[in-house]
Amino acid sequence: MATPTPPRHGKTGKPIDTAKLDQVVVNARKASEERAAGYRDQALKLYSWVCGRCARTFSRENLRELTVHHKDMDHDNNPPDGSNWELLCIYCHDNEHQKYEEHLATLVRGSGKPAKPSAGGGTTATFNPFAALGDLLNKD
Repeated sequence: MATPTPPRHGKTGKPIDTAKLDQVVVNARKASEERAAGYRDQALKLYSWVCGRCARTFSRENLRELTVHHKDMDHDNNPPDGSNWELLCIYCHDNEHQKYEEHLATLVRGSGKPAKPSAGGGTTATFNPFAALGDLLNKD
Protein backbone atom coordinates (compact mmCIF):
# COMPACT_ATOMS: atom_id res chain seq x y z
CA MET A 1 0.00 0.00 0.00
CA ALA A 2 1.38 3.40 -0.99
CA THR A 3 1.96 6.07 1.63
CA PRO A 4 -0.12 9.22 1.12
CA THR A 5 1.74 12.18 -0.29
CA PRO A 6 1.66 15.34 1.80
CA PRO A 7 -0.33 18.30 0.47
CA ARG A 8 1.62 20.71 -1.68
CA HIS A 9 1.63 24.48 -1.90
CA GLY A 10 -0.50 25.68 -4.82
CA LYS A 11 2.09 28.08 -6.23
CA THR A 12 5.47 26.64 -5.28
CA GLY A 13 4.61 22.94 -5.33
CA LYS A 14 6.64 22.39 -2.15
CA PRO A 15 5.28 19.97 0.46
CA ILE A 16 3.30 21.65 3.24
CA ASP A 17 4.35 20.84 6.81
CA THR A 18 0.88 20.19 8.25
CA ALA A 19 2.27 19.48 11.73
CA LYS A 20 3.74 23.00 11.80
CA LEU A 21 0.42 24.49 10.64
CA ASP A 22 -1.46 22.50 13.29
CA GLN A 23 0.88 23.86 15.97
CA VAL A 24 0.37 27.43 14.75
CA VAL A 25 -3.42 26.99 15.02
CA VAL A 26 -3.14 25.46 18.52
CA ASN A 27 -0.94 28.34 19.70
CA ALA A 28 -3.24 30.98 18.20
CA ARG A 29 -6.31 29.44 19.85
CA LYS A 30 -4.57 29.20 23.20
CA ALA A 31 -3.43 32.85 23.03
CA SER A 32 -6.93 33.95 22.03
CA GLU A 33 -8.53 32.04 24.91
CA GLU A 34 -6.04 33.47 27.42
CA ARG A 35 -6.63 37.01 26.14
CA ALA A 36 -10.42 36.52 26.27
CA ALA A 37 -10.30 35.10 29.80
CA GLY A 38 -8.34 38.13 30.96
CA TYR A 39 -10.72 40.79 29.66
CA ARG A 40 -13.81 38.75 30.55
CA ASP A 41 -12.72 38.48 34.19
CA GLN A 42 -11.91 42.18 34.21
CA ALA A 43 -15.26 43.15 32.64
CA LEU A 44 -17.18 41.00 35.14
CA LYS A 45 -15.44 42.89 37.96
CA LEU A 46 -16.10 46.32 36.42
CA TYR A 47 -19.75 45.94 35.44
CA SER A 48 -22.88 44.60 37.07
CA TRP A 49 -24.02 41.25 35.71
CA VAL A 50 -26.82 42.63 33.56
CA CYS A 51 -27.22 42.44 29.78
CA GLY A 52 -26.70 45.89 28.31
CA ARG A 53 -29.52 45.35 25.77
CA CYS A 54 -32.34 43.29 27.27
CA ALA A 55 -31.51 44.01 30.95
CA ARG A 56 -31.58 40.31 31.89
CA THR A 57 -29.77 39.79 35.19
CA PHE A 58 -27.28 37.01 35.81
CA SER A 59 -26.06 35.04 38.81
CA ARG A 60 -23.16 32.62 39.26
CA GLU A 61 -25.42 29.80 38.03
CA ASN A 62 -25.98 31.30 34.56
CA LEU A 63 -22.99 33.64 34.26
CA ARG A 64 -21.59 31.58 31.36
CA GLU A 65 -24.42 33.07 29.24
CA LEU A 66 -23.12 36.63 29.78
CA THR A 67 -20.51 37.68 27.22
CA VAL A 68 -18.19 40.61 26.67
CA HIS A 69 -19.00 42.57 23.53
CA HIS A 70 -16.37 44.85 22.00
CA LYS A 71 -18.16 48.02 20.96
CA ASP A 72 -15.73 48.72 18.11
CA MET A 73 -15.68 45.03 17.04
CA ASP A 74 -11.89 44.88 17.63
CA HIS A 75 -11.19 42.02 20.03
CA ASP A 76 -7.63 43.24 20.53
CA ASN A 77 -8.79 46.67 21.78
CA ASN A 78 -9.00 45.99 25.52
CA PRO A 79 -8.38 49.18 27.50
CA PRO A 80 -8.02 48.53 31.24
CA ASP A 81 -10.93 50.86 32.04
CA GLY A 82 -13.30 48.67 30.00
CA SER A 83 -14.47 51.55 27.82
CA ASN A 84 -14.65 49.32 24.72
CA TRP A 85 -16.70 46.59 26.42
CA GLU A 86 -20.26 45.96 27.34
CA LEU A 87 -21.78 42.86 28.86
CA LEU A 88 -24.43 41.22 26.69
CA CYS A 89 -26.31 37.95 27.00
CA ILE A 90 -25.44 35.41 24.33
CA TYR A 91 -28.62 36.22 22.39
CA CYS A 92 -28.13 39.98 22.31
CA HIS A 93 -24.43 39.49 21.53
CA ASP A 94 -25.28 37.33 18.53
CA ASN A 95 -27.80 39.96 17.43
CA GLU A 96 -25.19 42.74 17.64
CA HIS A 97 -22.78 40.81 15.46
CA GLN A 98 -25.56 39.93 13.00
CA LYS A 99 -26.46 43.62 12.66
CA TYR A 100 -22.80 44.42 12.01
CA GLU A 101 -22.55 41.69 9.34
CA GLU A 102 -25.71 43.01 7.66
CA HIS A 103 -24.29 46.54 7.72
CA LEU A 104 -21.11 45.33 6.03
CA ALA A 105 -23.15 43.43 3.45
CA THR A 106 -25.11 46.56 2.52
CA LEU A 107 -21.86 48.43 2.02
CA VAL A 108 -20.56 45.71 -0.29
CA ARG A 109 -23.81 45.38 -2.27
CA GLY A 110 -24.34 49.10 -2.64
CA SER A 111 -22.11 51.85 -3.81
CA GLY A 112 -19.78 51.44 -0.88
CA LYS A 113 -21.59 54.19 0.98
CA PRO A 114 -24.15 53.65 3.73
CA ALA A 115 -27.78 54.48 2.93
CA LYS A 116 -28.87 58.03 3.67
CA PRO A 117 -30.47 58.35 7.10
CA SER A 118 -34.06 59.57 7.22
CA ALA A 119 -35.38 62.26 9.55
CA GLY A 120 -36.40 59.56 12.04
CA GLY A 121 -32.87 58.18 12.30
CA GLY A 122 -33.36 55.06 10.14
CA THR A 123 -32.64 54.66 6.48
CA THR A 124 -34.98 55.73 3.72
CA ALA A 125 -36.70 52.92 1.83
CA THR A 126 -36.45 53.09 -1.93
CA PHE A 127 -38.81 50.24 -2.86
CA ASN A 128 -42.56 50.83 -2.78
CA PRO A 129 -44.46 47.53 -3.05
CA PHE A 130 -47.77 49.41 -3.47
CA ALA A 131 -46.66 51.79 -6.23
CA ALA A 132 -49.07 50.36 -8.81
CA LEU A 133 -51.90 49.58 -6.39
CA GLY A 134 -53.90 52.65 -7.37
CA ASP A 135 -53.83 51.66 -11.04
CA LEU A 136 -54.97 48.13 -10.18
CA LEU A 137 -57.86 49.38 -8.04
CA ASN A 138 -59.04 51.88 -10.67
CA LYS A 139 -59.18 49.30 -13.50
CA ASP A 140 -62.64 48.79 -14.97
